[in-house]
Amino acid sequence: MHSALTLSGIPLEAAQIAGREVASREVASREVASREIANREIANRDIATREVADRDAPARAGGAVSAAAARASGVDGGCRPFVKWAGGKRQLLPELRRYVPQRFERYIEPFVGGGALFFGLSGRLVPVAAPVAAPAAATAVSAAPRALLGDVNERLIRTYRGVRDSVEDVIERLGGYLHEAEFYYRMREVAIDERGDAEVAAWLIYLNKIGFNGLYRVNRQNRFNVPFGRHKNPTICDAITLRACSRALQGVELEVIDFERAAERAQPGDLVYFDPPYVPLSVTSSFTKYTSDGFDAERQVRLRDVALALKQRGVHVLLSNSSADFVRELYHKDFELIEVSATRLVNSKATRRGAITELVIR
Repeated sequence: MHSALTLSGIPLEAAQIAGREVASREVASREVASREIANREIANRDIATREVADRDAPARAGGAVSAAAARASGVDGGCRPFVKWAGGKRQLLPELRRYVPQRFERYIEPFVGGGALFFGLSGRLVPVAAPVAAPAAATAVSAAPRALLGDVNERLIRTYRGVRDSVEDVIERLGGYLHEAEFYYRMREVAIDERGDAEVAAWLIYLNKIGFNGLYRVNRQNRFNVPFGRHKNPTICDAITLRACSRALQGVELEVIDFERAAERAQPGDLVYFDPPYVPLSVTSSFTKYTSDGFDAERQVRLRDVALALKQRGVHVLLSNSSADFVRELYHKDFELIEVSATRLVNSKATRRGAITELVIR
């Protein structure tokens, strides 16, 4: 008789059975791992779906807006800003809304910055019926723009135009940008003013998301000079917010304009919100160079005079500024000054960030 076949001293049949058992355990282990991965993916999709629904869901007729949706979209059916801007008002929206009139015609904001109040109110803004002077005017545009957003920062206004008119191009460009210091510094040196609005928008949004503390700062040559930031995992392209902002900007005038010329466009019943670079609480806290020429005390006085003239013409006026003594002295006679608490996060030094008192003026 032949002896049973062996494999390394183990009967072949037993070795084959053992091998099948090992293979079965490996398959089962892989199946368990696959199920775990699939479950994690499903859970992540569920979380993402809930986040999107909370952030972008409009208020349903007759239904309650969820707390998360209210925080993200605002009870007025608006949306959140697509850039972080020094002095941004997103955290003060509940306070500001308290002093927005229930009814107004057109919305005008000459220092748009991140546009937090505009975007927060955008669900309330509708095109204003344009007066028809004669039958011949019937072929003209039937409604005036629902809002005028202005700023002296041309790149910022071009960014708004890019988001309004070419949001998909902006999203596509941002999707290819990298969270890397070398790439960031190459982008910072791009001669962006020679490019189209969509490219300007992607450039500014990228630098805003990746640069140190979300600052926009330029030197005397108007060259962006903010260093690379310390973000761990920044969202370079928030497509949902960009598309929501693009919808909100439809029918809105976007102009490179100073506050005096913008104010000239206001009519009785309009709402004008001024959010200028703040008067510093101290010399060392001064940060007004959103543009290369700054915003000095003389311009603050001119702003007060413009705001007073608008009030006297029947225009709704709302302002924000610091609680500096200079501001209180400027506005105490003809305006109501309301103190609000804000947390300021945009400062190059962490010790100078935190809760401070600001003024809402009307």
